[in-house]
Amino acid sequence: MFQSLMDKKKNKSFQCNTWANPSPSHWEFVTTGPLMTMKLGRVNTVIVSSPGVARQVLQTQDHVLAYRTIPDAIRALNHHEESMAWLPPNQQWRSLRKLCNSHVFSAQHLNANTGVREKKVNDLLKFVHEKAMMKEMIDVGQVAFATILNLISNMSFSVDLIDVRSETVQEFKRVMRGVMDEVGKPNIADYFPVFRLVDPQRIRRRTSMYLEKLNEIFEELIERRLQSRDHQLQSSNSSNDLLDALLNNCQKDGSKLSKNTILALLQDVFIAGEGKQIEELDITSLLYLQAVVKETLRLHPPAPLLLPRRAQTDVELCGFNVPKNTQVLVNVWAIGRDERVWKNPNCFEPERFLESQIGFKGRDFELLPFGAGRRICPGLPLADRMVHLFLGALLHRFDWEIEDGMKAEALNMEEKFGLTLQKALPLTAVPVSVS
Repeated sequence: MFQSLMDKKKNKSFQCNTWANPSPSHWEFVTTGPLMTMKLGRVNTVIVSSPGVARQVLQTQDHVLAYRTIPDAIRALNHHEESMAWLPPNQQWRSLRKLCNSHVFSAQHLNANTGVREKKVNDLLKFVHEKAMMKEMIDVGQVAFATILNLISNMSFSVDLIDVRSETVQEFKRVMRGVMDEVGKPNIADYFPVFRLVDPQRIRRRTSMYLEKLNEIFEELIERRLQSRDHQLQSSNSSNDLLDALLNNCQKDGSKLSKNTILALLQDVFIAGEGKQIEELDITSLLYLQAVVKETLRLHPPAPLLLPRRAQTDVELCGFNVPKNTQVLVNVWAIGRDERVWKNPNCFEPERFLESQIGFKGRDFELLPFGAGRRICPGLPLADRMVHLFLGALLHRFDWEIEDGMKAEALNMEEKFGLTLQKALPLTAVPVSVS
């Protein structure tokens, strides 16, 4: 059922036919220009698909819309009660965000870890060079995943979690991807809360299994650190990483950090990374590389609908009243392909950004791959550095060939939608050393 509402008077309630008198089907929607209202089972939902309304959601009304709609999968192991990504913007959330920003994503901390990132890039280039000498195909996504994972683990635990050459890469990736896939699946328990009691699709059960596997790894690392701290004075043992910061915080009087909170935060961090090598200082001068990254994020945003928001009170959007507890989704995938905003929106044209000041750090609402406002992705500063550094290094040191002489146009670029966006099939290519 389509019905244009843009000619309705200002302050007209959003309680259209769909919400005031839901039909037995429980699946209806009404379009309102840049807004779409949907009745998904028992859940009222508004989908935002224009930069102007996205600004209202993520900036103007951010104080009302900074709350979360909790998918049933996230209730696994009570993850939603401890996770920075899913907590309401309360004191506990502010404390976790401050701690995370201070010890992982602050400019000072990122600058201090420049050497770690460059070492991980060197390890990546060494591995790819070995494959180039043997003319072997590599799964580009898998080696990039391993490198980023080890970078994050060094910032968190001061150790590598996996060896890029081992089978554990695939297993760890399977677990991480499993969490994201389960959370992103349509779940009847989200639309009809009465079914949460029985978990009919077993989505929460499978999510619990994946989170338990991650917790086993993290608990072992925590136990090692605690034993190490017991045998040495803190002043000589500090690793200056996230884990030490968390454990130090736990020891403070009045601290509300529990073991489960630490595990949830670590889950968030991991689930929310010769010739002249590209260095971080080079990034500012590599304008076309920056344009390629922006264009890729425009067409393939990491979280196509961001994380779901919830109206804490009645709120006005685009001249309409959105009732309390309505779920609000920002469709950054659609905004990035809106022909009213972008010329040739479905074409990959990095050149469009060479003379444009549009960025992806939450100030320009035409490009919002990491969101904006108080719930903007805290990992954005690290992602900004890592993506440019890794991509620049791989392109600078190697040419890349597709198997069997296949043309680039023939690559399968289908996407797999979930909480995050990924290629349906992994990208494989043969590196060719140019130096």
